[in-house]
Amino acid sequence: HGTEPLRRNYCCWIGRRACFYWGPGVGQGTAAGQAVEGIARQPEAEGKIRGTLLLSLAFMEALTIYGLVVALALLFANPFV
Repeated sequence: HGTEPLRRNYCCWIGRRACFYWGPGVGQGTAAGQAVEGIARQPEAEGKIRGTLLLSLAFMEALTIYGLVVALALLFANPFV
């Protein structure tokens, strides 16, 4: 009984944090798929498409890392407790 609220709290925490990683993963997959389709349609635009893809993937990955930092900050230095 004493550890049940703590266990439930961590399960909820893990579930909420999964959204930070699931969303960008889907976004990165979609962006890469669309870039491949664009290169297949216009091979001469490969350089511009690839550069834009890499920049957008870097921004998506940065958002994922920010989500991880916020999650760890709330876990270990929770200002709401």
